[in-house]
Amino acid sequence: MSVIEHAAEAYRASTSEFLQAVEEIGDADLDRHHPDGWSARQVIHHLADSETQSYSRLRRLVAEDNPVIQGYDEEAWAQCAALGYTELPVEVSLRVFSAVRDASAAIIERLTPADLERAGQHSERGRITVAHWLDMYTRHPTEHAQQLRHALRGEL
Repeated sequence: MSVIEHAAEAYRASTSEFLQAVEEIGDADLDRHHPDGWSARQVIHHLADSETQSYSRLRRLVAEDNPVIQGYDEEAWAQCAALGYTELPVEVSLRVFSAVRDASAAIIERLTPADLERAGQHSERGRITVAHWLDMYTRHPTEHAQQLRHALRGEL
């Protein structure tokens, strides 16, 4: 299996892991959380927003020379009443998450090893390569799947 095939497989597996964790949550548990942590509902909305950001970032890294990758304040988004992290149904966010993950996976499968070294400048983190992007966004849903499970137990 090539590096690219392995990366695409891992990326798709992390998508499935997150969706499986969501399936473990009943509607009554969507808003359970530790007093200092996000609820499952907030995590799901965050993942949809984060993945839409990652979707654009990957495309910029692959297509543009040294693009600027803009960061965003995740906590501000989670607290913004208009974005509805604490009350909107999760179904649309789950569809967004799945769709952009599928679209990004299709790009990953088309990458060459040389593409992994393409880089841009993240506004907060500095230089970021496609390989770094791939590592970060392969881990991200897995980390949040664990966060969902902790939220259900009332843990951080």
